[in-house]
Amino acid sequence: MSDPIRSAPPAPDDTILALENVSKFFGKVIALNGVTLRLKRGEVHCLLGDNGAGKSTLIKTLAGVHTPSSGEYLVDGKPVRFGSPKEALDLGIATVYQDLALVPLLSVARNFFMGREPQKKRFGFINVMDLDLAAETSRARLSEMGINVRDAHQPIGTMSGGEKQCLAIARAIHFGARVLILDEPTAALGVKQSFNVLKLIHTARAKGISVIFITHNVHHAYPIGDSFTLLNRGKSMGTFTKDTITKNEVLDMMAGGAEMQEMMNELEGAPA
Repeated sequence: MSDPIRSAPPAPDDTILALENVSKFFGKVIALNGVTLRLKRGEVHCLLGDNGAGKSTLIKTLAGVHTPSSGEYLVDGKPVRFGSPKEALDLGIATVYQDLALVPLLSVARNFFMGREPQKKRFGFINVMDLDLAAETSRARLSEMGINVRDAHQPIGTMSGGEKQCLAIARAIHFGARVLILDEPTAALGVKQSFNVLKLIHTARAKGISVIFITHNVHHAYPIGDSFTLLNRGKSMGTFTKDTITKNEVLDMMAGGAEMQEMMNELEGAPA
């Protein structure tokens, strides 16, 4: 039996999404423990942590895959309890996972519109996918994001990893995302491809879209981020704005500086 939801304070007017003291249990395993996170409108909020920090559980909680065991999830200042990712998507919360949910053998246009294909009538009564409209639209949206595709009918497997990431992000924006949750979007990319994805995040912010950028790479997060939440073993180590923390301080915390200091304090207080 889960703990009752605790009442959260009203979210500020500029907060689009918030977790208030959220915990998630899987049996006796505590995956998240009292995490608070607030995302402002038009903000890039970086969620940092090494493997096992709780990032995946937090992503899936935000995306509607998991329901919090305790605490409160608010969107536009109102408590929500999603039963599925579709319910989150209906409120404009789109998640782009590392696997991107793309089909390599299908075309760029088909992947862009997968599940939401534009239709036209054939023979006056048969609904078929309007391939020309899909190709024209997907090419235009990608061009706006700095990705030039000569032929949107080409298999998406011919695109680079960075281009695929950009397509998945552009697709979410095209279909009305107000919040983009990006799961390690630069993890498997080279320097140039990572730069293109970071530029796309900047473009999304300029459009007024809020972004949660999940990563373990401080060098990618710090230049683009407005605020930073650090996770360690399911707990928040704090949230910081860029004017309150340096990149080196973030690196120190990521390297376990706070945890090491805590252990040293325990040793100093231990009897000889």
